[in-house]
Amino acid sequence: MTRPASRAGRASADRLARLLNLVPYLLARPGIEIAEAAHDLGVTEKQLREDLELLWVCGLPGYGPGDLIDMAFDGDRVTITYDAGIDRPLRLTPDEALALVVALRMIAETPGVANREAVERALAKIENAAGDLAGAPVEVRLPGDSARVRELRAAVERGRALRITYYTPARDETTERTIDPLRMLMVGGRAYVEAWCRRAEGVRLFRADRIDAVTELPEQAVVPPQARPHDLSDGVFRPSADLPLITLRIGRGERWITEYYPCERVEADGEQWLVSLRVTDLGWARRFVLGLGPEVTVVAPAELAEQVRAQAVAALDAYATPAGSADPAAVGGTR
Repeated sequence: MTRPASRAGRASADRLARLLNLVPYLLARPGIEIAEAAHDLGVTEKQLREDLELLWVCGLPGYGPGDLIDMAFDGDRVTITYDAGIDRPLRLTPDEALALVVALRMIAETPGVANREAVERALAKIENAAGDLAGAPVEVRLPGDSARVRELRAAVERGRALRITYYTPARDETTERTIDPLRMLMVGGRAYVEAWCRRAEGVRLFRADRIDAVTELPEQAVVPPQARPHDLSDGVFRPSADLPLITLRIGRGERWITEYYPCERVEADGEQWLVSLRVTDLGWARRFVLGLGPEVTVVAPAELAEQVRAQAVAALDAYATPAGSADPAAVGGTR
């Protein structure tokens, strides 16, 4: 489910990129026609005129008449008359340079970075230009970073096949698999290794913190030509029509579900909401519902409602007689 806030954020980022490119473009082409500039920049004339109007209020802190970008219009032609220093070489303050060093170190440690050498070259240039930062006591650790992640990343970089012991929570089972890694990924703060699974005969994602053991094999990874990486632009879980659809009635305290999980339908039902979403299987859905609060009721399917009821009754029965209880007289005698 696409959210309006996401689209707005993406549009703002696109416009910022256009504005950053617009000033140097116009500086190099004084007096250019707006129609020609719009064609070169891949926008409409209307959009370009709106961007130019926004540039009137962009500039240096202070934002007075001598601080803002200025332009001159001659009919349908535009010329930048004051660029607010955008053509001057960038001078970083120590704090700015340190922030860039931290960001680049984080990128260098992120699994799945395509060109780590380019990141490391940029990092070396900044550290050399600001000598005091070369030995800065800064250590970057990503969420989910661990010895296991580093071990997996090293094996992937060496192109080795791996034998792993993997826990699948949806089926509550542990399996042994031999995999041929394609790449390491960081999605939602968690590290994954994407690989061809010889057991499943397909491309699978394995979460690093669910790999209980890993052995690097002496053989090179051999990925079949039909193997294709997953499109993870919308996250790891991709709901589809062939997956089970469940419907829950939730109270106010459980509305976070609609923000955290992709829902197909959300309808108000008085103070409660009816929420429908796809799940990997009903076993996962049963554990999911049981982990929620009392403000959740399973509406459909009936099979899930029965599974939840049966497991809840079994749990209550287990608490009915406390473990180790016995007749006091039999244990300690009569007083």
